[in-house]
Amino acid sequence: MQAARSLDVFLVAGEESGDQLGVKLMRALRDATDGAVTFRGVGGPAMTRDGLASLFPQSDIAVMGFLPVIARLGLLLRRIRETADAVIAAPPDVLVIIDSPDFTHRVAKRVRKALPDLPVVDYVSPSVWAWRPGRAPAMRAYVDHVLALLPFEPSAHERLGGPACTYVGHPLVERLGELRPDAAEEAARHSSPPTVLILPGSRRAEITRLIPVFAETLARVDAVCGPADYVLPAVDHLEGPIREMTADWPVKPRIVLGEAEKWRAFRRARAALAASGTVTLELALSGVPMVAGYKVRAVEAAFVRAVIQVKSVLLPNLILDNPAVPEFLQENCTAQNMAPALIALLRGGPERAAQVAELKRLGHIMTLDGETPSQRAARIVVETARRR
Repeated sequence: MQAARSLDVFLVAGEESGDQLGVKLMRALRDATDGAVTFRGVGGPAMTRDGLASLFPQSDIAVMGFLPVIARLGLLLRRIRETADAVIAAPPDVLVIIDSPDFTHRVAKRVRKALPDLPVVDYVSPSVWAWRPGRAPAMRAYVDHVLALLPFEPSAHERLGGPACTYVGHPLVERLGELRPDAAEEAARHSSPPTVLILPGSRRAEITRLIPVFAETLARVDAVCGPADYVLPAVDHLEGPIREMTADWPVKPRIVLGEAEKWRAFRRARAALAASGTVTLELALSGVPMVAGYKVRAVEAAFVRAVIQVKSVLLPNLILDNPAVPEFLQENCTAQNMAPALIALLRGGPERAAQVAELKRLGHIMTLDGETPSQRAARIVVETARRR
């Protein structure tokens, strides 16, 4: 009996988050095909360690921000051409573009023009539901299937006229064992003094803007609720600046480093004060009720207000379609507003009970039956390739 031909998959991942998605997809594809799969393309350290011979270092294209992109525009355009040319010269069974739409979608457009029948899968939907909705119908010209990380994205693509789209699950769903407390940790959430998470962001600029208001918020909370174990998980490269910025806080946080310590604090926390971002989804899946705040520069705020088309900037609220998590943005991001909301969560009562119930509902919405996100993504990639 003749052995099945290996599935030839060309992957393009443009930044570190895409590299992490890509390596998990590679492993799931090996399982889905009993190892009858080969990989080519562009990836980062994790994907190359797992066997992908990247056409060039991922760092060449992992650029964020207007000025850095302009400074490296010539190289970026060359890498787009080189990547598309590699696909066109030796057509794979399927092209999988992973996140980084400013790079990966340009590659897909060039490939589709030369190879109109080559299946293209987009792993991570652009935020068409929040801004630039016209991207959704435009994607139909060069994307066959979108793999969505958020459960409301398939309906958004259907409403906007985008490509076929399937919710495959957020990568955090694969880490629920690290996020959720065991019985002893659940009990610790209700012990005294309580653990309160302080999460002012992962970029220096946002931390600098939020540190003063977070400091005042904690002082007000501490004066009303009494002592607590205030824990601030910090990324290694920002440990020094964070220690300097919090040195004069009237209520000193305990700074912890590393993912293991961060997740340990999550599993024991009674409540959190957090910057808007992916961390709010981490907290939600951990079942930690929270208050969220965020500030950007005035010019950025004006742009956001002009183009963003959603009622909330928090992922938990968007997924729940309900303002379950109090959010305080820009001029509303003040200690006067956030402290009472955090006090209510720490004391217990209807506000805490309502949010805890909604966070449980979010967990049910996001959890998959019988598959991990990577397994579901791999299954759809294989199905899309074989329909060719």
